[in-house]
Amino acid sequence: MKRLRPFLKLVVISMAGLTFAAGIFYAISPSSFMKRITPRPKGDLIVFSGSTDRGRILDGDGGWINEGRFTEIVIQSEWKDGRWERPDGIIIRNGKLRGSIRVVGLGRNGEAKGVRESSTSLGHTERAQEAAPRDVVISGLEIEADRAIPVYLAPGTTGARIEDCVFTGWSVAGAIYLDAESGSNTIRNNRFTMKCYREVICVDGSAKNHIEGNRFERIDHGGIYLYRNCGEGGTVRHQTPRENVIRENRFTLASLGIGNHALWLGSRNGRRAYCHADDGYPFGSSLDNRDFANGNVVTGNTFNPPEPGSVRDDGEGNVVE
Repeated sequence: MKRLRPFLKLVVISMAGLTFAAGIFYAISPSSFMKRITPRPKGDLIVFSGSTDRGRILDGDGGWINEGRFTEIVIQSEWKDGRWERPDGIIIRNGKLRGSIRVVGLGRNGEAKGVRESSTSLGHTERAQEAAPRDVVISGLEIEADRAIPVYLAPGTTGARIEDCVFTGWSVAGAIYLDAESGSNTIRNNRFTMKCYREVICVDGSAKNHIEGNRFERIDHGGIYLYRNCGEGGTVRHQTPRENVIRENRFTLASLGIGNHALWLGSRNGRRAYCHADDGYPFGSSLDNRDFANGNVVTGNTFNPPEPGSVRDDGEGNVVE
């Protein structure tokens, strides 16, 4: 494992009265590998890309990553010589990040061109999972969100662990998004205090995840919702939000709005205008727009104050205690 540390000083360019970071370089010791951070409209971009970045470690040493500037960290696969090269095993840990982290395989989200094209034939879930980075670890971070979803696992991401983190700031959506065809990820022992304008954890066609031991201190628009984003962007969703384990989480319900829930299994079930945008295929959400949030286990969670509508189950075969 190799560790990321500051290497070269920030170069600042002033143009037409605007000052911005032109290039910040990071080196991973003891090798001469260098990672460039490029300017963004609202901050900087750190990219881990392809198999050459496999196993890299970005350690904040308890302080601000990238000196506290707004930063998007992207962990992405590369298509090379007819196959996907993945930066598996990336670790981001022990620091504070003002910005967001996104793991990318076939595309940045469920509507990306590569994802949409793959979704029109059987085997899409397997292709998405083969393309996406595996075993990413996000640990011991304080993530201060500013508009963007702070952690986004794009289609096909598997084996990721998000643990012992604190989420602050605000997001126009949620705090963690598990996108279509992803699975077997773990979200454990995190604390959520941020302002979200929808549910805090979005489980969109993602399966076999473990969400456990987390503290939800503010859930204005919901806590954890399981659903399938039927047809959005013309993409057929193949996998359903099934066999997830949600246990021993603590929810503070003081700010929960009317009509929302701490946990909702099957929160959409075709209730979206774009659900028929993927019509024409005999499988997945093209065949049936329902969520099929089935076979999930919900146990040992606590709600303060206790309310009868804390958990809503619109699936089948779920174990809800």
